[in-house]
Amino acid sequence: MPQRRPPTTRANGPSPARGTFRQRYDDLEAQRDALVARLRGLGGTAQQHPGYKRVLKLLNDTFRKSKLAQRLAVLQAAAWLIDVLEQLTTML
Repeated sequence: MPQRRPPTTRANGPSPARGTFRQRYDDLEAQRDALVARLRGLGGTAQQHPGYKRVLKLLNDTFRKSKLAQRLAVLQAAAWLIDVLEQLTTML
């Protein structure tokens, strides 16, 4: 087959910068746990805000349903919303 390309030489396994699937999964879970702890530490005034329930939904339902590549974006959105809730509760 004259049009066929020779196979590329690639080392088996993921590149060192990316890490394995399990490492990436565990890192995202650790970030999620940190955000949940940060959210729970806001107190009672933040729990009355509708954004509090939205953050919980992001960190639980949306995070679990998302693919691994999308989970980082979900965590970033949740972190942003937690920042907003922190600013709102300090104003009150």
